[in-house]
Amino acid sequence: MTQTMIGVGLGKWLQRLLAAIFLGGQVMTHLIQGKVHRRNTLEQMLAVGPGSFLIALLTAATVGMVFTIQVAREFINFGASTAVGGVLAVALMRELIPVLTAIVVAGRVGSAFAAEIGTMAVTEQIDALQMLKTDPIDYLVIPRVIACCVMVPILSIFAFLTGMIGGLLIATNVYSISSSVFLDSARNFLDVWDLISAMIKSAIFGSLVAIIGASWGLTTTGGAKGVGQSTTTAVVTALLMIFLSNFLLSWIMFQGLGNAASSGF
Repeated sequence: MTQTMIGVGLGKWLQRLLAAIFLGGQVMTHLIQGKVHRRNTLEQMLAVGPGSFLIALLTAATVGMVFTIQVAREFINFGASTAVGGVLAVALMRELIPVLTAIVVAGRVGSAFAAEIGTMAVTEQIDALQMLKTDPIDYLVIPRVIACCVMVPILSIFAFLTGMIGGLLIATNVYSISSSVFLDSARNFLDVWDLISAMIKSAIFGSLVAIIGASWGLTTTGGAKGVGQSTTTAVVTALLMIFLSNFLLSWIMFQGLGNAASSGF
C-alpha cells in the first residue's frame, strides 16, 4: 500500500515537472512574441526585490562571516592569510551567493507564487480569465518570470557585497588581517567572468523558481489542501532544480584549471 502511494505520488510529481517544462517553453515563445504585461511585471518586481532584500542580505552577511572564520584559521596556520579575501570572494561570487539568494527567493517568493496561483486555480479564477480572453501565461506567469530573472541577479550583487563586508569585519577584528590585504586579495582572485557567471546563474535560478511556482499553482486541484500541498512541493522542487542546475552550470563554466589561485598568490 505504501509503495503504491509513493509510486502514485512520484508519477504525479513527474507529470507536474513535465508540465513545468512545457510551461517554460510557452513562456519563451510568448516572450519572443513580445507579450508582456508591464503593470503586472512592475508589481511582481517590487514583490520579489524589495521584499526579499533584507533576508538576502542577512543570509549573505552570516555566510560571509562564518566562511571567513572557517577559512582564516586554517589559512593562517599554513601562512596563507593573504589569500583569505580572495578565497571568500571566489566562493561567494561563483557559488554561495547565487545559490543562497535563489533559495531565499524560492522560500519566500516561489511559495507565494504557487499559493496565489493555486488559489486562483481551485476557485476557478483562471477559468474566468480565459473566459475574458486573457491568457493566464501572459497575465500571471510571464510577469513573475521576468521579475525573478531581473531581481535575483540584482539581489545577488548586493548580497555579495554584504557577504564580503561580513567577512572583512571578521578578518580585521578577529584575525588581524588588514583590510587592504583582504581587499587586494579579493580583487586579484576575481575576474569579469566570475561576475558574468554569477549573473547568468542567478537569472536562470530565478526563472526556475518562477516557472515552477507558477506551474505548480496552475496545476493545483483539491481545494485548500491541494493549495498547501502544491506550495510545499513547489518549493522543494525549486530547491532541487536549483542544486541540479548549479552543478551543470558550474561544470560548464568552470571546467579545467583556473587562474585565480596563481593570480592571488
